[in-house]
Amino acid sequence: MHQIVERLRADLAAQADPSAAVEMQRYMKSAMPFRGVAKPARERLLKTAVTAHPLADPGELASVVRELWDGAEFREERYLALSLTGHRRHLPWLDPSWVPLLRHWIVTGAWWDFTDEIASRRIGPLLRAHPDELLPVVRTWITEPDRWLRRTSVICQLHAAGSTDIALLTDAIEANISDPDFFLRKGIGWALRQHARIDPDWVRAFVDGHPGLSPLSRREAMRHLGG
Repeated sequence: MHQIVERLRADLAAQADPSAAVEMQRYMKSAMPFRGVAKPARERLLKTAVTAHPLADPGELASVVRELWDGAEFREERYLALSLTGHRRHLPWLDPSWVPLLRHWIVTGAWWDFTDEIASRRIGPLLRAHPDELLPVVRTWITEPDRWLRRTSVICQLHAAGSTDIALLTDAIEANISDPDFFLRKGIGWALRQHARIDPDWVRAFVDGHPGLSPLSRREAMRHLGG
C-alpha cells in the first residue's frame, strides 16, 4: 500500500463519527458505508497527507488514486481519490490520457455526487483544453446506455461560460430530452440554467423550440428567466 493511501485511510478512521456516518449514508442513499468525515475535515487531512507524502509524477498519482478508489471500503476514500486529482499540485498533470480512468469512476461511482464533480471539474476543463481529443469521446457518451455518462455529456460544460460548445450542448440535450430519468432531466435543466447566465435569449429560444422538454427540465432552465 502506498504511504499516502495508508495515511489517508488511517486519518479517516481516526476522525470517524459513527452517528454522522449513518446520516451521510442515508442522505446519499449509498450502499457503501461512510466514515462520517465531512468535507472540511477531509480537505484538512488531504492537505496534511499531500505535504507529508508528496507524489512524484502523474504515474504515481494515478497509482494512488486507483488504489484509493478501487479498494475503497468507505465512500470518503473515493472522495479523497477524486480530490487528489483536483489538488493544485496535481491538476496540471491531468490530460486526455486520464479520460479512461475518469470514465471508470463515473460508471462505477454511479451517483450524482461523483458524476457532477467529475463532469464539471475534470471532464469539462479537459474538453476546453483539448477539444480535438475530448470532443469525439464526449460525443459518444451522449447515447451511452449508462445514464451517468449521458448526464456527463449534458453537464460537462457548466463552467464553460463563453467557451460553451453550443452544438455539443444542443446535441446532448436533444438526444436525451425524452428520457424519463430524473437525473438526466435535472441535468438538462441545470445545463440550460447555467448557460442562461451567458446567453439568456438563446436559452429562451431553445426552451420555446423544444416542447418535448420535461416540466422539470423546463422549470430548471427558466428559473431565473421569469418563465
